Amino acid sequence: MNRCHLESTLNPVILASLLLLLAELCFAGTSAMVKHLGSDIPSTHLVFFRNFFALLVLLPWLYKRRATAFKTTQLKLHLLRCVTGIGGMYLFFYVITQVELAKATLVLLMAPFIIPVISWFWFKERVSAKLWFAIAFGFLGVIVFLNPFSGPFPIIMFVALIAAGLAAWAKTVVRRLSVHESPSKIVFYFSFFATLLTAIPVLVNWQNLTTQLWLGVMIMGVFAVAGQLAMTRAFALASPSQIGVFTYSSVLFAALIGYLVWGEAFTIHMLIGSLIIIGAGYIAIRSGRSPAIKIPPTGTTNP
Repeated sequence: MNRCHLESTLNPVILASLLLLLAELCFAGTSAMVKHLGSDIPSTHLVFFRNFFALLVLLPWLYKRRATAFKTTQLKLHLLRCVTGIGGMYLFFYVITQVELAKATLVLLMAPFIIPVISWFWFKERVSAKLWFAIAFGFLGVIVFLNPFSGPFPIIMFVALIAAGLAAWAKTVVRRLSVHESPSKIVFYFSFFATLLTAIPVLVNWQNLTTQLWLGVMIMGVFAVAGQLAMTRAFALASPSQIGVFTYSSVLFAALIGYLVWGEAFTIHMLIGSLIIIGAGYIAIRSGRSPAIKIPPTGTTNP
């Protein structure tokens, strides 16, 4: 059954939901590969290859649009998106190697709740009382999930929160760019600049990889690109208000992978915290028409 026939026989919202679940599974797989490879490959290399594979996928678009691909009046915003996105990615990849996969994924998923706050400060956008409630409810879910009162709060989780903040900033810039640029050009500029900038530390401190490690890097790239493509298609078929809540399924996929591969526990307070955050995400998505609540089509490993 080809894709066109499948899309014609399935309800678009159902198909979009399935695609988004597939995307989040791929993103959880990407994070799992980062965690698996992190002890043998520097994070600088992993971040570079993550962006390099995305750029490879965009080469056909670059060839087709070669006359206008680099034309832009928003170069400063593209660079800002690149710097904040790369910063968030470096920190997130580091956090993945230090804590349980579900915890790292969960904290980065706070980015959609931080976006309205940044928009409120930066663009002076109105944030409804219902959305403020959703934001507070989401942070409550993180507190429940991390259970900080059970012992000393790990400093690494503050690093994770900074990563979430940078990811939110990058996605807020994407919203600003979308007024002037096409989605393809926004993705291309990020992948292009990110590949160039992250190549610098890799070239300075290159580490030879074994055949097995190269295979792992390629699997990570395939997961990341497949997730990006599936998510982009999902949001083309249905709006975030209809399917956006499935974005939070990545923490459940991450918890399952963490348990099966590394024996990471998924406790009752983690489950309750996840459900609170999913509920908060649903409230945020349904709280109004403000663009501040729109979830940009980017994955957890691509701030």
